[in-house]
Amino acid sequence: MEPQARPAWVRWLGLVGWLALSFGASATGALFMPGEWYASLRKPSWNPPGWVFGPVWSALYVAMAVAAWRVWLQGASPARRRALGAFFAQLALNALWTPLFFGLHRPGVAFAEIVFLWLAIAWTIAAFRPVSRAAAWLLAPYLAWVTFAAVLNFTLWRLNA
Repeated sequence: MEPQARPAWVRWLGLVGWLALSFGASATGALFMPGEWYASLRKPSWNPPGWVFGPVWSALYVAMAVAAWRVWLQGASPARRRALGAFFAQLALNALWTPLFFGLHRPGVAFAEIVFLWLAIAWTIAAFRPVSRAAAWLLAPYLAWVTFAAVLNFTLWRLNA
């Protein structure tokens, strides 16, 4: 069904679904909290305070959901299917990082995983671009934040090895 043929309530319900799916990836954060282990780690001077992460990730999950929704709104095509497949792959990797880092206390393994996450986000941006340039741009802050998070993850791993 073409985007224009969908009733408005279906389009808006789709946005709610993409928001639920995107924020669902953050559920691992509720299961694996930073806790005492993280508090005891040696951290670089540029480590952000804990209160920064919640608002930043909330904004990123909203942007991710809106980006995926914009792609979903486009007519069915192989490009849309590839783009949404890339989105699901990066979302799964996003959800996996927290249990590796905070749950298993394995910053080295989490760093390797975040490198794959970074690649998956870049792949998703590239896949979104032909379907919706706006959707691709909505993921740029996410890629930037994960770049910073990867550097922080690596630094924490090395400082505490």
